[in-house]
Amino acid sequence: MREKRVFAISTLQIIEKTIIFVARKTNKQMEAFYRTHAYLVEHINAPVRRDLMDEIDWSDRLIGIKGTRGVGKTTFLLQYAKEKFGTDRSCLFINMNNFYFSGHSIVDFAYEFQRRGGKVLLIDQVFKYDGWSKELRMCYDRFPGLKIVFTGSSVMRLKEENLELRDIVKSYNLRGFSFREFLNLQTGMKFKAYTLDEILRNHEQIAKGVLSKVKPLDYFQDYLHHGFYPFFLEKRSFSENLLKTMNMMVEVDILLIKQIELKYLSKIKKLLYLLAVGGPKAPNVSQLASDIQTSRATVMNYIKYLADSRLINMVYPEGEEFPKKPCKIMLHNTNLMYSIYPLKIEEQDVLETFFLNTMYKDHKLHKGDKNISFLVDGNMSFRIYSEGSKVKNTPHVTHVMHKAEIGRANQIPLWIFGFLY
Repeated sequence: MREKRVFAISTLQIIEKTIIFVARKTNKQMEAFYRTHAYLVEHINAPVRRDLMDEIDWSDRLIGIKGTRGVGKTTFLLQYAKEKFGTDRSCLFINMNNFYFSGHSIVDFAYEFQRRGGKVLLIDQVFKYDGWSKELRMCYDRFPGLKIVFTGSSVMRLKEENLELRDIVKSYNLRGFSFREFLNLQTGMKFKAYTLDEILRNHEQIAKGVLSKVKPLDYFQDYLHHGFYPFFLEKRSFSENLLKTMNMMVEVDILLIKQIELKYLSKIKKLLYLLAVGGPKAPNVSQLASDIQTSRATVMNYIKYLADSRLINMVYPEGEEFPKKPCKIMLHNTNLMYSIYPLKIEEQDVLETFFLNTMYKDHKLHKGDKNISFLVDGNMSFRIYSEGSKVKNTPHVTHVMHKAEIGRANQIPLWIFGFLY
């Protein structure tokens, strides 16, 4: 009996020591995450406060923020943490790149965090964790007092491809800098955004207000060249940084999320290059299939993936959409044009790419009729003019003028459309 009692006591002591050891180890690990969070929040450099900060309903318990690589999603999360919580430990930023999550689940981490009084968990690059959507659903069901905000790639289709999140996640998109945000950053001004209707009705008054403070055309070409991606502020070669980012979009965002084998990477890259150097036009799918040695159907799938990753835009006639062949493929923004193939850039293509990109956030654009650049929202016709082009003043058409500081009636400066967000 005495031997059994001694054995039982020894077993209890081992269990207690194990529990203490695990608790201490967990405590050390959590402290490491808290220290990293504090350092990142303290050293965050966010010179522009993004308007999306005020558009999100932060009372929702599960919030997804999508965006193309390089537009500042990580910075946005840290900016939110700093602005709303400061050094308060009830908010914690974690990144799924951390090797810790190769051996630990999001659910277990969330349990430990909320047990310590955690209220808001910020998860960066959530798609790097296998089975992330199921675990977020478990967190939502198990921890009603915990709010989770996560970032993901623009390639992700949060609700369509993750049915367990369809009814509970609120999804938002973070875009690159608008011309307005770029201008504010470069000049120290605080110009507000305008709706399309406000610009169409009051563009002369808006332009006069801006021109009384700065000359926007002095900054417009810089924006077209390098102003869309916030990393132009870094002390590194912008072009090299953008090329690296574009490669990551294809290698990680497309291959990883769409689960495409690595051996097909070169085909997708070549397709992007061919589309870029070919300029804005309808793709010759048969020729592209021959060029990259694959099927027509695969070419169309790759084109869709490139569009989802915000490397290209597909323009259709009104009433048509994917999987039909687009009537025109354009690069997603003008910065990409100068980076991929700077020797072959037509000014008209740059201007139309800018217009499409800045309108893309809140409006639907389709191919216009003859002499019309775009049909917007099904009932507004726009024609984009490069400098020196002769304007044929057609009624019911808005003429968008490059290099014009101020407009008149239905002739509107191109730069002012950069104030849409």
